[in-house]
Amino acid sequence: MSRPAALALLCVLCASVADPSGAQRGVGDPGVLQLRIGITQAGGGRRIQAMDLETYVSRVLAGEAARDSPPAALEALAVTIRTFALGNRDRHRADGFDLCDDTHCQVLRTATAATDRAARATAGQVLLRNGAIAQVFYSASCGGHTEVPSNVWPGFADPPYLPSQPDDACGGAPAWQADLTDTDLLRALRAAGFAGDRLRDLRVLSRNESGRVMTLGLDGLTPSRISGQDLRVAVGRTLGWQQLKSTAFELQRVSGAYRFAGHGFGHGVGLCVIGSVNLAARGDSSAAILARYFPGTTIGQAGPRLVPEPVRIVPGPAVVTTPRTDILVSLPDDDEGQRGPIADLTARARAALAKALGLAPPATVTLRFHPTTDDYERATGQAWFTSAALVRLGAADEMHFLPVAVLRERGVLERTIRSELVQLMTAPALEGRPAWVREGAAMYFADAEPSDRSAVGPSARESCPKDNELLHPVSAGALSNALGRARACFARQVAAGRSWRDVR
Repeated sequence: MSRPAALALLCVLCASVADPSGAQRGVGDPGVLQLRIGITQAGGGRRIQAMDLETYVSRVLAGEAARDSPPAALEALAVTIRTFALGNRDRHRADGFDLCDDTHCQVLRTATAATDRAARATAGQVLLRNGAIAQVFYSASCGGHTEVPSNVWPGFADPPYLPSQPDDACGGAPAWQADLTDTDLLRALRAAGFAGDRLRDLRVLSRNESGRVMTLGLDGLTPSRISGQDLRVAVGRTLGWQQLKSTAFELQRVSGAYRFAGHGFGHGVGLCVIGSVNLAARGDSSAAILARYFPGTTIGQAGPRLVPEPVRIVPGPAVVTTPRTDILVSLPDDDEGQRGPIADLTARARAALAKALGLAPPATVTLRFHPTTDDYERATGQAWFTSAALVRLGAADEMHFLPVAVLRERGVLERTIRSELVQLMTAPALEGRPAWVREGAAMYFADAEPSDRSAVGPSARESCPKDNELLHPVSAGALSNALGRARACFARQVAAGRSWRDVR
């Protein structure tokens, strides 16, 4: 990715190398493998262009590598780019192509003689772990210390080949400073879904072992805490990515503003682009560079039976999931690290809800998380405080959500996903019923434990909400009250012995 291209945040997640149609493509011959790339059009939208793998690698190198990179640095990045391409071909399956051409995937530019040489020199090479394509990450600069994935994307496990360790190769560059006013920070946080009219104070609450900011307190806003990574993303999307280049910063209050003074650029997980350039200039080979940043991986040749490494999701019981093609998760670029955990959470919730409802689980579900509340409101026509909504596209329904950071900080990510799954699964049986029945069912079954569903809630004297109260709420408080009454009305009928299908 590129913001600018040479100083980009790029997170690379594993996904299936199988064709979305289910047919396995022959990836043993890089000249044969065709990727479907969604090319951004000047007037909006995308056109789909077929591109062979090595042409793609060369063009991405032109978009992502630091200027005047030595050959060994280009070759190390070429292997990582190729690993990403083969490991992420389901990223845009819901959109009808494999990868996009912008910062969400990898940026394409016109290839050069140097990038062509690096692609040819490493043709077909990928990083492997136990014979599978490794989950690889890289950023423009780790700032002198690499990071583990779980400190950036909660719920991700930390494989041994992605350690947090000092890195003297990048020299801590770049050093940076940004002064952000109260007004600008409030605008960025509100766009990300945080509620409140005034940010009274912002302060660092905790740091991790690499020294990066883990959590900050937001006095005057709800939620009242935010992770360092989520703050960086919120500021980047609204105020520009040149502001908070990393979470390795010191924070102090100055006149009318907050001063951030830091170093590094990007999340810091995996390969450090600036560090790799300096290592290559010292004489290190591409293999040595990859071994330094991805210790324990091996360089192998892509083949038709090669699949991405399973994803381990934590916390909770140890779960190993293989890449899914039945749960499609669309995320903004800087939330891509949440793809595996969200897909796994959705799969578990879908199975549990199908059992609770006595229904066959939907064969495919699509979840779209928006980068800002404004994007969510434009796509759904719903107010930000609704959190999620079903959007019908043709014969299919998509579940649209507020930004991941907001739902996670509020502690309602899983519950919101469960609620929307209930809406999706019960829609045929409850079609034509009052809105309180549909919303009441969603709120009732959103509780993961059956024992939690027994609580009826508001007094029986309270009336069930009218459709307008649920479909066109005037405020967050009004919606909360209406949903509580809808759940209570639904729970009372279930407690009286009615099946959920008969509530009316």
